[in-house]
Amino acid sequence: MDNLLNIISNLVSEIPPERIEQLANIVRDQNEPHSSETLEDWALTPLIKERICELSACWRSSEISSEQLAGMLLGASHTYQNVKSKSNTELVWTGPSSKLIATRKTEQVLLEVINAANKKIFITSFVAYDVGSIMAALTMASKKGVNISMLLESSKKHGGEISIDAIGFMKEALPTAKIYFWDKKEEPFSGGKVHAKAAVTDENICFISSANLTGHAMGKNMEAGILIRGGTIPEKLHKHLDALVTTKILGRI
Repeated sequence: MDNLLNIISNLVSEIPPERIEQLANIVRDQNEPHSSETLEDWALTPLIKERICELSACWRSSEISSEQLAGMLLGASHTYQNVKSKSNTELVWTGPSSKLIATRKTEQVLLEVINAANKKIFITSFVAYDVGSIMAALTMASKKGVNISMLLESSKKHGGEISIDAIGFMKEALPTAKIYFWDKKEEPFSGGKVHAKAAVTDENICFISSANLTGHAMGKNMEAGILIRGGTIPEKLHKHLDALVTTKILGRI
């Protein structure tokens, strides 16, 4: 069954819903799975024909009826299109451009995420300094009432792994923000560091990146990330970070 579901998932991700509906009608009219020639004739490209052959072979070895398979195709297609319409992803790249693939830079995207905040934003980074444009955007967000939370690595003076006091700097620069550090590092996390680099806004937009909150990361380093709008990932990330606060794994300065 798992193999059949995987084949169906691959198929609906490569074919428009109206074509899947056509396929479902053809399947429904099949008397038995052995009659697969009509399905293969329906395919317009070699790749899709290959997918259909896989579907037919898997169907023959199952006890799924034609009516059930048609329903599975329609349900999978509807779910895929629904998720796709609610979630959009975009590649983010800072560093040398290939001139062949269009990408947006880290600073531009992070500013977009911050400026989109209406209620709350949670940012995590190993270190933070020399980010004037980002600090200006966070200051504006704070002035319009956005609840700002940040998780940063502690300085060596305070039991962390960085030489500068990024937390102290951020607390002074954004006095209304909630600044957190990784407080409880029980085994197997003893000696661990805050290496996560992410920004999530209002549980509906998130930016996950290799970039720290530094000037070099915004414009000079080779950094990669992904911007996600909608879907379940931003919501899950925001709730996860909030849960780390609630369970006191994160301590507040």
